[in-house]
Amino acid sequence: MNIIDCHCHIYPDAVAPKAVDAIAQFYDLEMNCSGTVAELKEIGKQYHVEKMLVHSTATKGYQVPSINNYLIDVLEKNHEFIGFGTLHPDYNKNEEEMERLIENGVKGIKFHPDFCQIDVLSKEMYEIYEMISGRLIIMFHIGDDRHPYSQPQKIRKILKDFPNLTVIGAHMGGYTTWEESYDILCGQNIYFDTSSSLAFISADMATRIIKKHTAERILFATDYPMWNIRDELKYFSKLSLTDSEREKILYTNAKKLLNV
Repeated sequence: MNIIDCHCHIYPDAVAPKAVDAIAQFYDLEMNCSGTVAELKEIGKQYHVEKMLVHSTATKGYQVPSINNYLIDVLEKNHEFIGFGTLHPDYNKNEEEMERLIENGVKGIKFHPDFCQIDVLSKEMYEIYEMISGRLIIMFHIGDDRHPYSQPQKIRKILKDFPNLTVIGAHMGGYTTWEESYDILCGQNIYFDTSSSLAFISADMATRIIKKHTAERILFATDYPMWNIRDELKYFSKLSLTDSEREKILYTNAKKLLNV
């Protein structure tokens, strides 16, 4: 089957080791890969991945333009990549930056509220949702039982308040809070990606989430460089899904959503 990987972090070669180490420390995990463009492209070729959705997230407002400059440059040189840019509630030119991203073919915005310590229900974030609604997709890191920034119930309120906002909920709708995701977000107007989930929950739990939410709303994703696609595909193969459901999750849902 063809594959689109819907969740990959990339960094410039010079800062990749530091960035990957920061993620490893934040999650207290050993990282599987280096976070570089060259390595991700090689992995994509090895496993016949047609497209990879790449992003980096600004933890401070001043970082927004430089991170987006890097992303735009990477997209120009690597046509197998799909890009999600970054904005930040402390950045004072978000609207101008959004227009620049759209002009350069960027498909969406990625927010990691827990890493950035941003409350997704803040007034400043609501201004961003209003601005991008109907124009760009938004991907949230959702859930983390250590932090209060992005619990599933907060995302559900955003979905209610912005019905025209296209949202991807990373980590099956709730990293470490999968039961809450199942109860609160399954069936809502949101896509889930499979990143950083299949290694931690049972195949039965993952299948239950997919069946309740429907396979049409699930996107295959690895969370590179945290995990390698070999292991993620192995976990995915253990789920009780039909061939049609597998094809939708691995490829056709993303192809349609991202218009690639």
